[in-house]
Amino acid sequence: MIRGIDVSSHQSSFSTDGVSFVFIKATEGRSYVNPRLAAHTKRARDAGCVVGFYHFLWPGNLAAQAAYFVSKAPEKAGDILAVDWETTGNGTHASNAEKDTFIREVKRLRPHNRVVLYCNRNFWLNIDTTSYAGDGLWIADYVSAGKPRIQAKWRFHQYDDSPLDKNVADFASRTALREWATL
Repeated sequence: MIRGIDVSSHQSSFSTDGVSFVFIKATEGRSYVNPRLAAHTKRARDAGCVVGFYHFLWPGNLAAQAAYFVSKAPEKAGDILAVDWETTGNGTHASNAEKDTFIREVKRLRPHNRVVLYCNRNFWLNIDTTSYAGDGLWIADYVSAGKPRIQAKWRFHQYDDSPLDKNVADFASRTALREWATL
């Protein structure tokens, strides 16, 4: 397994020491763009990390959200795109069908990038009904790194959120991840 982090506008800076990949929040809904997106992307790329971008999904207007996400997330071969499927600030969440539709639309708009699903263990076990995760599952479960409490095949595991989100990926090396990510 290799180590990585995910960051949002809450992190003004971050260390890439010992990190092979960085997921960066790009957008949310149809109006929010991470004001630190360019700086975070530069830092991750300068460190030679595999880079991913995620969109925090809201219910409704899925085609518009997908178009907004891909218009704001940098487009580079080998980058990974992710949908962050969880409860919104107002207590709602996109339905399982909406999650599936969004992933398919992002894959249609960006056919040369891998698209993965991020969700927590509760969503995966109790809200998801299709097990559709695009090109891979990124599961949040705060237990030992690489040991999420699910039966499904996963690609990324977020195992800690203090002082920032820490992840591992089920790849032997950064090179193996980069090869997988490059379609």
